[in-house]
Amino acid sequence: MESTEPLLNWREYLRVLRRRWLPASIVFVSVVGAIAFVTSTGKPIYEAEGKLLLKRLSSTSSLTGVGEKIGELGALDDKTTPLDTEAEIIITPTIIEKTITKLNLKDAKGENLKVSQFLKNVGVSKVKSADILTISYQDLDPQKAANIVNTIMSAYLENNILSNRQEAISARQFIEIELPKAEGKLRKIETDLRQFKEKNQIFNLDDDAKSTTALLDDLQKQITKAQSDLADANIRIQSIKSQLNLRPDQAVNQLSISQSPAVQGLLRELEQVESDLAIQRTRFTDDNPVILALTSKRSSLQKLLQERVGNSFNTQNSSGSTNIQFGEIKQQLTRDLITLESTKLGLMNQIGTLSKIRDGYQQRLSLLPSLEQRKRELESKLQAEQSSYSLLLQKYQEIRLAENQNIGNVRIISLATSPDKAIDSRKFLYLVTGGVLGSILALAVALLLEATDQSIKNIDEAKKVFGYPLLGVIPDIGKIDNSLAQNSENSLPAIIFQKAPRSPLNELYWMLQANLKFLSSDKQLKIIVVTSCLPKEGKSTISANLSVAMAQAGHKVLLIDADLHFPIQHQIWGLGNEFGLSHVIVGQADTETVLKSVMPNLDVLPAGVVPPNPIAIIDSQRMASLIEKCAENYDFVIVDAPPLNAATDTRALGRMADGVLFVVRPTAIDLKAATMAKEILQQSSQNILGMVVNGVTPDRGSHSYYYLQGSYAEKDRQEESLNDKIQFPWEKLTSSSARDRN
Repeated sequence: MESTEPLLNWREYLRVLRRRWLPASIVFVSVVGAIAFVTSTGKPIYEAEGKLLLKRLSSTSSLTGVGEKIGELGALDDKTTPLDTEAEIIITPTIIEKTITKLNLKDAKGENLKVSQFLKNVGVSKVKSADILTISYQDLDPQKAANIVNTIMSAYLENNILSNRQEAISARQFIEIELPKAEGKLRKIETDLRQFKEKNQIFNLDDDAKSTTALLDDLQKQITKAQSDLADANIRIQSIKSQLNLRPDQAVNQLSISQSPAVQGLLRELEQVESDLAIQRTRFTDDNPVILALTSKRSSLQKLLQERVGNSFNTQNSSGSTNIQFGEIKQQLTRDLITLESTKLGLMNQIGTLSKIRDGYQQRLSLLPSLEQRKRELESKLQAEQSSYSLLLQKYQEIRLAENQNIGNVRIISLATSPDKAIDSRKFLYLVTGGVLGSILALAVALLLEATDQSIKNIDEAKKVFGYPLLGVIPDIGKIDNSLAQNSENSLPAIIFQKAPRSPLNELYWMLQANLKFLSSDKQLKIIVVTSCLPKEGKSTISANLSVAMAQAGHKVLLIDADLHFPIQHQIWGLGNEFGLSHVIVGQADTETVLKSVMPNLDVLPAGVVPPNPIAIIDSQRMASLIEKCAENYDFVIVDAPPLNAATDTRALGRMADGVLFVVRPTAIDLKAATMAKEILQQSSQNILGMVVNGVTPDRGSHSYYYLQGSYAEKDRQEESLNDKIQFPWEKLTSSSARDRN
């Protein structure tokens, strides 16, 4: 789960400023001092102001009604206003260059003033709750400042008029291009509509639909009447056939009569007359001469047909070999039969013709909605094109007039005058700005130094880098106890239990030895190697004071100075170093003779003479045997080992010990050294007990509970003042050893 806390809170900023207070202070004082010096020694500056009134529409356009939209002030969205836009236009290079050229403004070198330099002294602001812009200019010469403001306003006013006029010209040119196109579209739509009406014979679709419907009704009546007549003819034909009761030979004769060329010709002619009569009845009424003529012709043809049939019938009877004689009634029936047959054919043709005519009208009637829709579409397009063309023509005339108008929506309402007083009120603002800027730069410098500083600065960073358990925190001696700070000039590490037996620092070592004691419950912890990344991190001081704390707790402790590169334990305790660990390992001395008892329960084994190859002595079987023997005789064996990054001895010592106590001093090591030390410990598979952070500055941070401050510390100091004359046993030993050296 990712942390949602900020990278630096305000407490971290304070700690950074405490660590980097000197460069931050230098930057702050430099910035504020420079601004104060410039403000106090600068010449008086004068500021001239002029005001412009902006209107949404031009007054001329609003009166004439022509070109009202030209030059109209408006915003594209709710976040901007027309005044903001016009304010930016005022400080455009076009306006500024006109002003510089007109007034022939020069810089300090006598060259033409640049736009960027000019804009540093120009100000454009809005008047609250009004459509007014204030233009200001600052200069050492008050009259020059006024002239510049007035010139800027005049140049802006001219630019506004030219811009509006240019809009009219651009609009006219655009309409001149679009107007012929619109006229061409209009003419094309008119032609399409006319051709559509001519092709479909459309004059008035509503009247056409009504007349077609009426014709369809009349045709349907005629078809119905013809079908009724046809049915009647069929019935009469069947009745006559049944009355005649013709034999086969008579049917043949009857058939021959019906197939006579003369009879067939009359029948075809009669059929044609019946068809023409059906068609003309759809157009004319029964009393029309055309209908009367066709009716008369039909009657004549029918009469002639009957005569022809009768003649054919008599001829066949007289010439037939069968001597069959028909009666007068049968002859009449035969004639009627033939007439009915012809009538039947005529009615069938009439029905077919009327049906075709009806289908044609029905098809046209079904096409009328689509024709009406197409007509409306064409008429709508025509109307739209007519409107567009008329609007373009009207706008063209308006814009032609607007080009000749003096269109402008800006008016100067206040000319700039020469100011009488300088703008001294801004000195305080400059100082405040300098203070804010100095603070920001000081913080930025501190953060920059903090970011580029690769050293481990506090306990949290040490825990993050190494990841070892935190067993103890030892603050800076001079910062936690002023009585010890007086002796801090001595380069030797201090034994807190000697210098200040009642110091609150003692409790920190008691806490450290308690944490080590209860660190492992499975295996007894006896041999502890104390080391660090680099020299001067306080590992020897931690070893000495930790040994004292364990000895005062009643444990028998041996402190071995195994740093054969730069031994220091003999100096801390005031002992001689003529013989020590190096002599014991090479067999030049016995352990008992070189051990020094510095206080009850605490013996120190000095390093001895520094050998040419310390690793050969440390990484030997004799060294391992010596440590094992010492572990049998003492409760705890504290080994002061060399720094990890300075020598390889610590790796060998770590394998001989029960665990390694790692000392880290913030600001003394960087990230690279810490990473290298951690890799060394991991590669050599050391048992890391934990780490002790040494030399920490008390800052009420997250680990400030380690520091004993307030009433307990004061009480300890008061008790210490009562025991100044008490001499502890190890002090006697120290003084006697000093006499021995002398």
